[in-house]
Amino acid sequence: MVLKMDHLNIVVSNLEEATRFFRLLGFTEGIAAELDAAFLGRVTGIEGARGRFCALHHPGSDLSVELLEFAGGPAAEQGLGEANRIGLRHLAFAVEDIDAEVARLARHGVGFLSPVQTWEKTGKRLVYFRGPDGILLELAQYPKEPERV
Repeated sequence: MVLKMDHLNIVVSNLEEATRFFRLLGFTEGIAAELDAAFLGRVTGIEGARGRFCALHHPGSDLSVELLEFAGGPAAEQGLGEANRIGLRHLAFAVEDIDAEVARLARHGVGFLSPVQTWEKTGKRLVYFRGPDGILLELAQYPKEPERV
């Protein structure tokens, strides 16, 4: 039986750059290590691949993000950063004040795919943006529940 989701792995081309970007989103670094070819080959089936990874944790979630940079072995094709491709599409982050967060990230050079949008059906406000290597990300602000009288 599955107990819970443990982590999300993202393959990146530059581990340091990607780690800096996720720290900008409030993540802290956990374990980081070099992965030798024998181990990585057994786990992934990619013979001769070596890699480095860094586990990142966010205080608001039990799910960790593992960034993995491969070295050696065949390079895989990019292409998971488009919203209409089949498979895992994006990682979303809930925020309290989406306008303030968009402004803060923009000051750090983050570009957004559109202005903040509001889904009329629920009042949820959201915006997509890209992280390192074109990783598709989302900020989401949910409407506050009205206070009960």
